[in-house]
Amino acid sequence: MNPFRVVIRHRNFRIFLFGQTLSLIGTWMQTMAQGWLALELTNSAFLVGLVATATSIPILLFTMHAGVLVDRADKLRLVRIAQSAYLLEAAVLWLLVATHRITIGSLLGLAFLSGLIASIEIPARQSMFIDLVGRDDLPEAIALNTSGFNLARVVGPGIAAVVIARLGISWCFFLNAVSFVAVLVGLFMIQLPPHKPHPGHARPWIGVQQALRYMGSTPRVRALMIMVTVYSILGVPVLALMPVVARDMFHLGAAGYGLLLSFLGIGGLAGALSLAAVGHRISRTRLLLVASMTWPVLLILFAFTARPWVGYVLLLGIGCTMILNGAIANGLLQQTVPNELRGRMMAAYGLVVVGLAQVVGAFSAGSLADLMGVRATIALAAVAMLLYGVWAFFRRPELRTLEDSDVRDLPFRSGDLGRNEAIEALPVGRRLASADEDLERLKRLADRRGPDSR
Repeated sequence: MNPFRVVIRHRNFRIFLFGQTLSLIGTWMQTMAQGWLALELTNSAFLVGLVATATSIPILLFTMHAGVLVDRADKLRLVRIAQSAYLLEAAVLWLLVATHRITIGSLLGLAFLSGLIASIEIPARQSMFIDLVGRDDLPEAIALNTSGFNLARVVGPGIAAVVIARLGISWCFFLNAVSFVAVLVGLFMIQLPPHKPHPGHARPWIGVQQALRYMGSTPRVRALMIMVTVYSILGVPVLALMPVVARDMFHLGAAGYGLLLSFLGIGGLAGALSLAAVGHRISRTRLLLVASMTWPVLLILFAFTARPWVGYVLLLGIGCTMILNGAIANGLLQQTVPNELRGRMMAAYGLVVVGLAQVVGAFSAGSLADLMGVRATIALAAVAMLLYGVWAFFRRPELRTLEDSDVRDLPFRSGDLGRNEAIEALPVGRRLASADEDLERLKRLADRRGPDSR
């Protein structure tokens, strides 16, 4: 029941987790300060949501193509480059705020740049976990990485609130820039086997098509991705609107805003550590069902509470169930998909969890909050989540049988078959009964294409 056994067992993951958690503390400081700064500059819930949306637009537009790059390139090298770019972006934001030259336009532009970096960094980092710990320890590693994320969510906003009160908001961005040094030091200490590139497609769009066809032709993966999409879009308003929740729902200042985020993070940390501790001892699909039903119920209660201390308690449960939902879905997806598609599937996951959640969820939440108030916006989204969850888990069989999946790695790589784009565009993930059937199918295909294709 030790949740840290994966950290003890794998040196590379231990180094990565330590540096990444320190960096995420700085990132949460910047996230809190950026939301509060947007509210101070504009006094508009819509523009607060728009800043969050600007971070995610590049992920929505580019991350699937970036996933093709991740499947071909050295993942560790890509993560190092992306973290260095994050450092520069945070330093520029600090200079603009410190010199009082920041505007809502420049804040939106830097948020867009951060999203552009994330469109590559997210799939590269997520798909690198299997290289750090192996397939067997992958679920526990994802849970521990999520616990580091939530530890940062607890510590980061609290530090940010103190820094804003004592030193000013610009120093949150400076400390975030410094925190990226920690993760870069760790990344350069990690030692992985030399990268062996897989044969790639002539055009990135072919690789994107391959991933989309795989999702479309694999019922359990399709059902899981739809569930993640719905819960990400409808569950994000409480996060995107937290500055408005603090000020308008509970009449709190920056310190109270940081406390709300900290309680959300404490709940998430508890959920992630519990998931890492139980390992495979309990059914993850059943735990996913419980978390997915409880999360929207707690959000509905949160929307109608008027007392801050009740909100803090509810946020503990919201953070726990939200993280259980996301971490279990991520782990099941990574254990299911073939290695050759891992980067693209993690790109699709990031597109949904960060891109669609922010572009559709945060933008819509900001617009609705301006029209009907923040309470009604959160409650409406939570009711829609609950209705979908009841239908998806109780009326459809796919989500209840995710742990029964037996998906093998791809029996072939399309790059091995020549330059014919018709062959390259064939859907992948079609699992045949045996290796003999795989071979016969390829032989028939080569006969139809002619001797060059063989």
